[in-house]
Amino acid sequence: MSGALDDLLVVDLTRALAGPQAAMMLGDFGARVIKVESPAGDDTRSWGPPFVKDDQGTAQSTYFLSCNRNKESITLDLKRAEDADVLARLVERADVLMENYKPGALERLGFGAARLMELNPRLVVLSISGFGHDGPESARAGYDQIAQGEAGLMSLTGPGPDQPQRVGVPIADLMAGMNGAFGVLAALRERDRTGRGQIVRTSLLASVVAAHAFQGTRWTVAGEVGRAQGNQHPSIAPYGLFRCAGGSVQIACGNDAMWQRLCAGLDIVAPQPQLYATNADRLANRDSLTELLEGVFAGFEPDELLRRLADAGVPAGRVRTLDEVYAWEQTRSQRLLVDVEHRTLGKITLPGSALRTFTLDDAGTETETTRSDHLSPPVLDADADAIRAWLDTGTVPSRP
Repeated sequence: MSGALDDLLVVDLTRALAGPQAAMMLGDFGARVIKVESPAGDDTRSWGPPFVKDDQGTAQSTYFLSCNRNKESITLDLKRAEDADVLARLVERADVLMENYKPGALERLGFGAARLMELNPRLVVLSISGFGHDGPESARAGYDQIAQGEAGLMSLTGPGPDQPQRVGVPIADLMAGMNGAFGVLAALRERDRTGRGQIVRTSLLASVVAAHAFQGTRWTVAGEVGRAQGNQHPSIAPYGLFRCAGGSVQIACGNDAMWQRLCAGLDIVAPQPQLYATNADRLANRDSLTELLEGVFAGFEPDELLRRLADAGVPAGRVRTLDEVYAWEQTRSQRLLVDVEHRTLGKITLPGSALRTFTLDDAGTETETTRSDHLSPPVLDADADAIRAWLDTGTVPSRP
């Protein structure tokens, strides 16, 4: 095991996706992550299909496999005194504890913030909720699609204002996990200065609202409510998906120079060029602009059109299915696939981390230090004996 965080111990009490994503990100950089599950296991162990059967014929959820690499598993029933004692001993040794119980639930189990800090004043606690830990709706359970709707994302996504659409991945969960991991690292840096831990809180609601970007200031500053408008950008044109012969391509003209290169490279002659001279002009005349472009693009198959756009220096691309993405050499070149040896499934391939690390020597030569020795997602309770033995003897077990 190696990585920048390999001296950290993370106790992961989270379930589903946001918390497990945060813990996995720390594990990807070497932290030892002990996943504490209920005796029934993380909910996602039953989320499917698809499932894959292991060598014992037991179905394993591919959903669970997506967000739990680089972890060990122990099951604890925190309503039992002996299991609560195991958690307390883990907390005493931990650098980070992560939880995504509904606000107040962990305190009712005897592990509220005050108790955790009493056990370990240097502990950094990450708490992820659905809608925040205070406020009039803090008690609501957090599920991604509900958060996407409540936080406005679905109103911006879809073919039109009357057809709201969720994003095709649980983006609220994923962003909450990334925000949580970032907050943990900031709190650990603060601990280096003060010697004391902190409580870091985020939520699905906060993570989506914080990601509104220009759509947020479009309302807060300009007083305009953004609405879904399909595959065209609300502030840039042409920027979106356009039909061609036998398919479609995406183009992104981020400035007027790109627009001019597009016209020159594809021999586009607008009947009234003044209608498209600036980005504001092109937005105001988007419908006729789309008609003009798709009329020209109709003479090209996607591959030829993409080649012409590349020659013209216009950013463009295709819409790939996931099997095409994972077969794409560019994806593989970025270390976005990792092979791991699962205890019961054998060798499996997982989507990898979005981050890569490098060192630079005095001659300016880069050496990649991205972690490559990943642990597979754990079988339920598979590491319990080793973890309990470590707590009893103080001897750190070898990593599985």
